[in-house]
Amino acid sequence: MLGTKAITVTLALAACSLAADFNGARALESTRKAVALGPRPAGSPAIIKLQAMIRAELTANGWQVSEDMFVATTPIGKVTMRNIIGKLPGKSGRAVVFTGHYDTKAITGMKFVGANDGGASTGFLLEMARVLPKVPRNDDVMLVFFDGEEAFGEWSNTNGIYGSRHLAETWNRNGTLLKIKALFNVDMIGDKDLRVMDELNSSATLRRLLKAAARETGYGAYFPEQAGAIEDDHIPFLKLGVNAIDLIDFDYGPGHTWWHTEQDTMDKLSAKSLQVVGEVLLEVFRRLQQ
Repeated sequence: MLGTKAITVTLALAACSLAADFNGARALESTRKAVALGPRPAGSPAIIKLQAMIRAELTANGWQVSEDMFVATTPIGKVTMRNIIGKLPGKSGRAVVFTGHYDTKAITGMKFVGANDGGASTGFLLEMARVLPKVPRNDDVMLVFFDGEEAFGEWSNTNGIYGSRHLAETWNRNGTLLKIKALFNVDMIGDKDLRVMDELNSSATLRRLLKAAARETGYGAYFPEQAGAIEDDHIPFLKLGVNAIDLIDFDYGPGHTWWHTEQDTMDKLSAKSLQVVGEVLLEVFRRLQQ
């Protein structure tokens, strides 16, 4: 028979577990609020509103909030951009980082609201901001909302992933990169027909860990052996030696026809897909804290 102290501890652990549950419906609602602002290219009035929303959510959930502000040279001229960073301190001297972009691509003549491409990663990270403070940790935890992932016109080595390139260089100079145990970038993970590819540029160690966590949580079918190489916000960190991985479903709509079109709208997204990615990454995080 359990004593009073044992019962109290058991109930406390159960409460902590429930509090730390990822809520896909809540992540989808945060995505909806971001998308309701309309197109959110870097430097736009809409993205400034979204920046305020992100900062407010991080602060409300107890994160230390900072900004990596810079002026990017783009094909359309100088554009001010802001990476927004939330931090929860640990005690190990190491850090686990979750990242994603919150901007949308500026497409002439098109009202591109980027529900999946820009919106889903924003809503996902905002839900992680609510959950992670309740998960036991030894390492620092960081959430990074990247600005300027999208290119202005055609993608190139110098046009696109502006925010991640700038932050990787900044963290390389100040020594932060040396503390990173693992970096997980999420992009386009809201698709109702979720299939997260096995991204070949990513760290082999983290690819194995992700697949193991997907199997353990019962979500292996959402992480098929569909391999491909993607240039995304994890690349600048990989180039500087960081253990990093990109979680992306780069098969959006029939023949990938919804990507960067007006069809990238909220009706294409699913709370279940966000739930799957959230539960898997939380399992990965718990394994990294053991």
